[in-house]
Amino acid sequence: MRAGRARVAYGTPGARPVMGFCTFGTVDKKNALRAGALAAGTTLMMLLMSSPALALTRDDGDDPGQGLSVMETLGQFVLAPIVLFAVIAGLVMVLDRSTDRQPKAKAKAKA
Repeated sequence: MRAGRARVAYGTPGARPVMGFCTFGTVDKKNALRAGALAAGTTLMMLLMSSPALALTRDDGDDPGQGLSVMETLGQFVLAPIVLFAVIAGLVMVLDRSTDRQPKAKAKAKA
């Protein structure tokens, strides 16, 4: 389909033609509102369900330890995953026993 040609929105009988990019397809107002309502509802439910995580009152038996420093936090949540990834990637490369490392020659087309 060429750019600039008019298309009719899917799922909406009698809708006016929609001019748009060919790669993005057509999105009518009803589907956009449905997607927006779903996203807003999901976000609201997640906020309502996570409210106990933000509670300021202490629970019975709660015994928190000392907090982490900035360096401990960066080491645990940034540096450790990077090191773990590097170790696993290195082991995969070292222990890989495949022999087809050279690029394969393309087959010539028969005329």
